[in-house]
Amino acid sequence: MTEDTAAPRRTPAADTPTPQPRGGLDRFFHITARGSTVGTEIRGGLATFFAMSYIVVLNPLVIGLIADANGSQLGLARVAAATSLVSGIMTILMAVIAKQPFAMSAGLGINAFLAATMTTTPNLTWPELMGMVVWAGVIMFVLVLTGFRTAVFNAVPESLKVAIVVGIGLFISFIGFVNAGFIRRTPDAAGTTVPVTFGVDGQLIGWPILVFLVGLFLTIALMIRKVRGAILIGVIASTILAVVLEAAAPSGTSADSATGWSLVAPALPSQWLSLPDLSLVGAVDLFGGFTSLGAMAASLLVFAILLSVFFDAMGTSVGLATEAGTVDRQGNIYGMNRVLAVDALGSVAGGGASASSSQIFVESATGIGEGARTGLATVVTGLLFLAAMFFSPLVNIVPFEAVAPALVVVGFLMVRQAVHVQWDDWGLGIPAFLTIAMMPFTYSIADGIGAGFVSFTFIRLVQGRGREVHPLMYLVSLAFLAYFGMGLIQGWTH
Repeated sequence: MTEDTAAPRRTPAADTPTPQPRGGLDRFFHITARGSTVGTEIRGGLATFFAMSYIVVLNPLVIGLIADANGSQLGLARVAAATSLVSGIMTILMAVIAKQPFAMSAGLGINAFLAATMTTTPNLTWPELMGMVVWAGVIMFVLVLTGFRTAVFNAVPESLKVAIVVGIGLFISFIGFVNAGFIRRTPDAAGTTVPVTFGVDGQLIGWPILVFLVGLFLTIALMIRKVRGAILIGVIASTILAVVLEAAAPSGTSADSATGWSLVAPALPSQWLSLPDLSLVGAVDLFGGFTSLGAMAASLLVFAILLSVFFDAMGTSVGLATEAGTVDRQGNIYGMNRVLAVDALGSVAGGGASASSSQIFVESATGIGEGARTGLATVVTGLLFLAAMFFSPLVNIVPFEAVAPALVVVGFLMVRQAVHVQWDDWGLGIPAFLTIAMMPFTYSIADGIGAGFVSFTFIRLVQGRGREVHPLMYLVSLAFLAYFGMGLIQGWTH
């Protein structure tokens, strides 16, 4: 795999001479070479930040209030500060080292896994659990240095790579619909087999839904008319509408009423500046978990974390790079080793700061949809995350409902890749379908990839074409079988 990050984006005119860079900034980030401009990159960086900013509020709610074996909590304010710090630093590192428009922050899948682990595992403390996240990152970094992670990527059939892109597109669209309240979980008390429902009891009511619909149709209209900054304009316009509506007729949050805002009620803050509490940085125990849980149980936990972040990053980077056009004609990502190395360091940094593993964020697709093609956009996003440590109240201005339209539209852009799957080959078509379907249905990129890999290997064996399967695909499929059977394995080891 080439490490050439300067190659132009893949277009029908890719064989034409590469335009000359316009200054040092252009030369460093290859802005002109990738068909972008400084203004476009700034807009893309802003769009990505707006789409991701909710993580500064949500991550603390996921892991900040759960007590460990000592009765200690990470705390909302401390997790928020650590999340902003790690997100900012790792996003800028991704920009400077890999030069890709990929922002990083605490992964929603892994932080939920950590929260569940803490509630179900006795004798475990937060510093010990975060120490295991650090070890997962260290192992992953070693796998990158040895070339193993890149080799796995190269062993994946092209149709499955395309399916990963399409699956991520459906996944982020589903995230957008759910975050906006357009699609909602059906209460378990209803006694129904239908897992989700349309709006509130089948009806679209409430100001938040109106903001989402206005933002969605405005963004679609602007994109059809090829207006520059269409996605960013849609987010800003929706945010302004949300603030005005909440001021005129308060709806509160979804905790107050079914027609409330999903996470935060948009409002101008009374306090604009706050000093961050960074006391969680470095508060990690690298070896305590192996003593508290035992070597076998702790190793299995590290393995589960490793596998999740390993394939989440691979799948997300494939999807984002394909949409950005920062891939060669074989579908290989420019600077793939650098991308994966920074992502691995994100787990080390996130665990070391008790902010959960920092991963490539799928919402980076929003900035890419805005036109971001280089690391300059990522620098903008990273700087905004660092600023958010001091201006954290401002994050509460942008509600889920204002960002959700961008996710839905970008999802559409990614799903268009489905035509490149070899649907007539059952050994590729069925695994591609399972990959695409499982990502939104399980709310996990890694689970979707695992379903595709395992089914691909199985079907090729059934077809008598096992020799066509790369040896690494057999190894990875076995790893996923162990991952999916983790509950059984843990039961046997106790």
